[in-house]
Amino acid sequence: MAGRSHLRSVKRIAILASGSGSNAQRLIEHFAGSAGAQVVLVGCDQPAAGVLQRAWDLGVPSYLFNAADLRNGTVQRELQALRIDLVVLAGFLRLIPADLVNAFPERIVNIHPALLPKFGGKGMYGHNVHHAVIAAGEQESGITIHYVNERYDEGEHLFQATCPVLPGDTPDTLAARIHALEHAHYPAVVEKLVRALPPTP
Repeated sequence: MAGRSHLRSVKRIAILASGSGSNAQRLIEHFAGSAGAQVVLVGCDQPAAGVLQRAWDLGVPSYLFNAADLRNGTVQRELQALRIDLVVLAGFLRLIPADLVNAFPERIVNIHPALLPKFGGKGMYGHNVHHAVIAAGEQESGITIHYVNERYDEGEHLFQATCPVLPGDTPDTLAARIHALEHAHYPAVVEKLVRALPPTP
C-alpha cells in the first residue's frame, strides 16, 4: 500500500509541442530526477517535428495527433486516461479548445517569447514575435509564462523575465537571448505549479 500511495503522489506532466523541442527537453531533464513529478508524455501535432526525436532519445512516450483530434476531444481523452495533472505547452502552435481548457482548469500553462500583453495573439510565435519587437523599436523583450484559456496568449500571467533588445539585433540574435530565459525559468516555474497541485485522486 505504501508503494501505491507514493506512486499517486507523483504528479504527471504532459508536454504539447510543435517544433524542435528544446524547451521540452529542458523540462524532461529537469524532472528526470524528481521524486515529485515526471514528464510522462510528449504530444505533437507535426510528424516531422524535432521534439519527437528528443522524446525518443530521453525515453518519454510520444503521441502524434492532428488538428481534428484536438478539436473533437481525442487529445483530451488521452490526457485524462493517463491521469495527467499538468499540461505544459512548449512551442505548441495550435489554439487549445475550450473543452480542453475546461477539463484542466488552471492546469494548462504556456510560455510566450515576449512580454505579454504586447506582441501576443494569433500568428505571434517564434521569429514573427522577435521581428515585431525589433520593428517596433522596443528596448526590452522577454518571456511570459501564463495559464492557458480559450484565446491566444490571454490567460493569467504567472511569471515574466526581461532581456534587452540591443542595437543591431536580428530576430536570430534576440531569439537566442529569449531561449536562454526560457530554459532558465520555465522548468522552475512549472515545478512550483506542480508542487502546488492537490494530491492526485
